[in-house]
Amino acid sequence: MMKHIVYSALLLAAVCGCRNASSAEVKKALQDLSQTVENPTMAIAPEESDAEAVQVGDVVEFDKTVHDFGDISVNDGPLSCTFTVKNIGKEPIAIYEVVTSCGCTDAQWTREPLQPGKTGTISATYKNEDGPIPFDKTLTVYIAGVGKPVILRLRGVVHEKQKPLAELYGAERIGNLGLKGLTYKVPNVLQGESSSDEAKVANLGKQPLKLTFTDLSPNLTVVAEPATIPAGKTATLRYSVKADPSTWGRHNYYATPVINGKKASKKLEITALTRGNFDSWSAEKRKNAAQCIFDESTVSFGTVTAGTPVEAAFNFTNKGKSALTIHSLDADAEGLTYTLPADTPAQKKGSIPVRLDTSRLPKGETVVMITLTTNCPARPLVNLFLVGLVK
Repeated sequence: MMKHIVYSALLLAAVCGCRNASSAEVKKALQDLSQTVENPTMAIAPEESDAEAVQVGDVVEFDKTVHDFGDISVNDGPLSCTFTVKNIGKEPIAIYEVVTSCGCTDAQWTREPLQPGKTGTISATYKNEDGPIPFDKTLTVYIAGVGKPVILRLRGVVHEKQKPLAELYGAERIGNLGLKGLTYKVPNVLQGESSSDEAKVANLGKQPLKLTFTDLSPNLTVVAEPATIPAGKTATLRYSVKADPSTWGRHNYYATPVINGKKASKKLEITALTRGNFDSWSAEKRKNAAQCIFDESTVSFGTVTAGTPVEAAFNFTNKGKSALTIHSLDADAEGLTYTLPADTPAQKKGSIPVRLDTSRLPKGETVVMITLTTNCPARPLVNLFLVGLVK
């Protein structure tokens, strides 16, 4: 099911479930949604983790930034995990605060300063008192010498009672390897860094299963921990994408499982979106950067008959002091073609013409989300919406 249907649902929620919302209300709801996605102060904290280690600037390195407890039951009691922090800089650092997202999570951390090359820990416990629900909790870590807080995550799914592995991991099977799906994603990848996540897999057989991977796309790492999964047990699949200076926007990466030495016929697909990294930019450099301002973030094509091609344009002005570069455009609907402009000089206008093949869309309300990656530090990702009704 295309993502624009999901955004249609979000839109309806945004206008308070009104079935006869006016065009002005629809437009306002979409603009609010766009701002929430684009503005990091309004959006949910980004997900980050690493199959090996996560480097934050030139100061610290985490062994991971997400811990997935997998499927558990309400009777399992409190759940604990530990994150390791290493000082990879040249000066002492200190973890001076860790803020949990709610009272259901407690955190303890190394209080002493960490000398260069030394490690500390952050231990977290989820109380598991909220009943049979999925959970995704965050720890916001403030470190002296690091310009932005680091987000750590604890997640899992709590069930009323323990379910059989075949039920939990039977959505996809490759031999005796059970998975919840073949498609995964990592959070946005910043140029010069890597981004990762993890998922659980299971051995549904009666003998140990050795899991490795081959035919990996460039810049992709996938490992199973443990690599040999005991019968009837789970393992953690850790996958990481490293930024490629030549790759911008959304990109798919692939890895082929090898089970007990036999190459599988199915592949895993990992999706990542690569954007600019402006963390090290000075205030002066940001002040003189490009600034992308669109006349409208939502363009309506009205009502059309299925199969009618739709043409539209998103007009913008570079109100910054440097040339604006739009690196890439990604859309969540098939059949959208476009032309990206050349670099737009400071204080000049530009336009992005798009064409949508409506024959490839389901009938009904359509909301197509378009994501741009730019060299604008204030808006490295710009979300635009093409809306209308297909009859």
